[in-house]
Amino acid sequence: MNRATPRLRALAALPFVLALAVHLLLFARWRDELPAELATHYSLGDGGEADGWTGRAGYVLISTALIAGLAAAWTALVRRRALWGAWATAGFTGGLLVQLLRNNLVDEFEVQISEPVVDLAVAGTAAVAAALAGWALTSLVPEEEPAVRSGAPDGPRLALGASEVAGWSRSTGSRTLTVLAVLALAATPVVLLVLSWPDALFGLLGLVIGVPGLALARVRVTVDRHGLTVRSGVFPKPRVRIPLDEVAGADARDVHALAEFGGWGYRVRAHRTGVVLRSGEALVVRRDGGREFAVTVPDAETAAALLNTLAERHGKV
Repeated sequence: MNRATPRLRALAALPFVLALAVHLLLFARWRDELPAELATHYSLGDGGEADGWTGRAGYVLISTALIAGLAAAWTALVRRRALWGAWATAGFTGGLLVQLLRNNLVDEFEVQISEPVVDLAVAGTAAVAAALAGWALTSLVPEEEPAVRSGAPDGPRLALGASEVAGWSRSTGSRTLTVLAVLALAATPVVLLVLSWPDALFGLLGLVIGVPGLALARVRVTVDRHGLTVRSGVFPKPRVRIPLDEVAGADARDVHALAEFGGWGYRVRAHRTGVVLRSGEALVVRRDGGREFAVTVPDAETAAALLNTLAERHGKV
């Protein structure tokens, strides 16, 4: 399995380390000029006037946790071709935090004002510059070539007579993903009713998270004469199908959701994709060209044996 190399992970973490260092150095340098309570939220409807404040210690803890969390996520999920995205994220986040500090460099009795257009322009410029740096550094990470397989499908077989037909199907799901999706969807109308415009737009994030989450919280996995089909157990789509003529081999093995796929749900990684609802037993299909597709499902060994038999019968030899 292809995983992010230590060098790639280090390069993905580097921009966040730099952003955190610059932010904390500026905070230390401007500390005496900053008020005891920093303005950390501004109303878009009142000319950008501050309407939310955070103490210095709390601000440092929250901003540090934000950068550290983004760094951890990018370090775990990064791929070579997306390294620039890690740098862009760090540049944008660091730029916004620096602008927030600058907006607080006023007398504590003055009304603090934010100019969103200016702040976003500065953060966007920092993101573009950082993205270009990340793109340039991509050359330091060698690209791994997928191993190309040919010949008959390898792995277990299911004994079938020449005239026998067979199919296999299992339903599997994740209670955790179901609960999170339902909570996200339930929170959407609450946020839309409680928050005023345009902050209420954040409530739409519940739909962005909840609908795909609910669609993949339970799936039906089928192996038959059409190949492998994985479809949502709730909605008609999404659906993934691998026809028999694309199967180079299948087997059953344990997978680690976070370490190998960077999380749960429909995952896309270098040279492999998957529908991963938990860690544990999974059906792993090797496709022509070397890419892998994995789906976590019980009785994966039977599914792999049948898929290999059907693919071999289909004319893979």
